[in-house]
Amino acid sequence: MTLDKHYLSWLIYVCTTIDSVLSMNCPFCDYADSKVIDSRDINAGIRRRRQCLSCHARFTTYERLQPASLFIIKKDQRREEFNRDKLLTGIRKACEKRPLPTGSIERLVDEIEAELYHLGKAEIPSTKIGDLVMEKLKKLDYIAYIRFASVYREFADIQALKEAVDNLVTTQKEDTNLSGQLALIPEANSREIDRRKKKHNP
Repeated sequence: MTLDKHYLSWLIYVCTTIDSVLSMNCPFCDYADSKVIDSRDINAGIRRRRQCLSCHARFTTYERLQPASLFIIKKDQRREEFNRDKLLTGIRKACEKRPLPTGSIERLVDEIEAELYHLGKAEIPSTKIGDLVMEKLKKLDYIAYIRFASVYREFADIQALKEAVDNLVTTQKEDTNLSGQLALIPEANSREIDRRKKKHNP
């Protein structure tokens, strides 16, 4: 018997939800039973507000769909199970100390994870994830993009890094969809760079 993939995903979700509900203890008094007072859909899951039936304290739980396993093909052809937390950690490092809106990094990871599973494949090359991260970081924050690119693209020297920065400066000027970002290079410095280019390339 072959199970429809949508039914299988639903079944996994139901089992995960039931397990979550049955094993949920109050974080304040450790009582095993609570009631749901509010539920809201968020990204690929559900946010629930609960109230303990013993101490009446309120707390929040999150239930997320646990899809079938997805494996990543590394550069040396090893297979490794997709790890959302590992991806989140890597992107957070690239975005460290950047003035980004609260929750933007988590949303970016949610988008990448959803796109990967939407491909419907059991195995995906690691380069696919890297390209997705690069694409989305470029729209989110230039500095984070350069930080990630310096590791992912393995820039051989300062010239390769300079070319990447120059391309971003050009992109920022031409792409109005990225106008909300902080300038990669302050306007005065950008004008000076343009002046030097014209001087050397009349």
